[in-house]
Amino acid sequence: MSDYRIETKCIQSGYEPDNGEPRVLPIYQSTTFRYTSSEQMGRLFDLEESGYFYTRLQNPTNDAVAAKICDLEGGVAAMLTSSGQAANFYAIMNIAQAGDHIVCASALYGGTYNLYAHTIKKMGVEATFVDPDCTEEELEAAFRDNTKAVFGESIANPALVVLDFEKFAKAAHAHGVPFIVDNTFATPINCRPFEWGADIVTHSTTKYMDGHAACVGGAIVDSGNFDWEANAGKFPGLTTPDETYHGIVYTQKFGKGAYITKATAQLMRDLGSIQAPQNAFLLNIGLETLHLRMPRHCENALKVAEYLKNHEKVAWVSYPSLPGDKYYDLAQKYMPNGTCGVLTFGLKGGRDAAVEMMDKLKMVAIVTHVADARSCVLHPASHTHRQMNEQELLEAGVQPDLIRFSVGIENVEDIIADVAQALE
Repeated sequence: MSDYRIETKCIQSGYEPDNGEPRVLPIYQSTTFRYTSSEQMGRLFDLEESGYFYTRLQNPTNDAVAAKICDLEGGVAAMLTSSGQAANFYAIMNIAQAGDHIVCASALYGGTYNLYAHTIKKMGVEATFVDPDCTEEELEAAFRDNTKAVFGESIANPALVVLDFEKFAKAAHAHGVPFIVDNTFATPINCRPFEWGADIVTHSTTKYMDGHAACVGGAIVDSGNFDWEANAGKFPGLTTPDETYHGIVYTQKFGKGAYITKATAQLMRDLGSIQAPQNAFLLNIGLETLHLRMPRHCENALKVAEYLKNHEKVAWVSYPSLPGDKYYDLAQKYMPNGTCGVLTFGLKGGRDAAVEMMDKLKMVAIVTHVADARSCVLHPASHTHRQMNEQELLEAGVQPDLIRFSVGIENVEDIIADVAQALE
């Protein structure tokens, strides 16, 4: 589908039925798949033949949706995972092992920060966090001989920092490691990380891609641009024999599909964070309207940001598409058609006033979610990021008074009216 525009890809990519087959992507709600030949199933287990034999590894519904996301991002291969957290975990652990190191932009979703700062550290992989606004020299200083990847979010959740792709890609490639970008907030509708030097993209499909808060999921997409063989010594898992598959070398056998094949055949085999086919089916329905919803989210968010900026009780507003915002210029460079529907703001009364104002909202709900059709708010310091200490909160760009406002696709006048009465 590469010749079609992205709006068409949202509808048409991934699944192309033959004569007499269902027009709508079927749900292959089966754990197993039948074969009449034991020899053929053996070839499947040895990765000598492609096909389906157990849903933990691959499922036709999941593969069709992964192919659609791959096409939207402009990649060569993709896989679905059970959550965005699983996607970010697999993206790193597919190329790193005990004794290795990664470099991360510090403005991250709280769960991702904990994953990289604490959980994978227990597995022997250490992360160095750098300010996304750091100089090239400061970024350079974060690298070590055992660095295996650079990671950042296209738009940080909830700090709304717009990542300078070219700066981070340049540093990663100078050290012979891939640049991994979580593109959840911007989506491929508004941001094309591969065109700015990213090598691998991850998503929490739970957010805008699903768009209706109906199903948890994640995705990993490989651009196919990173040359693992040219940096073979850094990535033995991809470039040396895997004895669990009779000594195959992923890069030699699967070429540009090596990274995703290894993540599927090895990590998914052993860790099992597969997305349920039912969830993949629901995700596909959400993807079909992604190109319609994202412009409305952005349009509404900009109007709400403008309203809040001019309100006497509001101390500050952060929204990258708002003229005068700290990241406005970077947003115009990397995401000229819009950023996302999420904004943040604080009240002059501080943290207590923020919590009180949220409790006064009527239509806009307080939920532990973001980026779906319904407007909602959250106080990250009290909720999603409450495991972080004060220093970690500040490094992640989370002020104590910060309200994260996910602006939905309702009529914007109704959204603003609810905010107005709550502030009053």
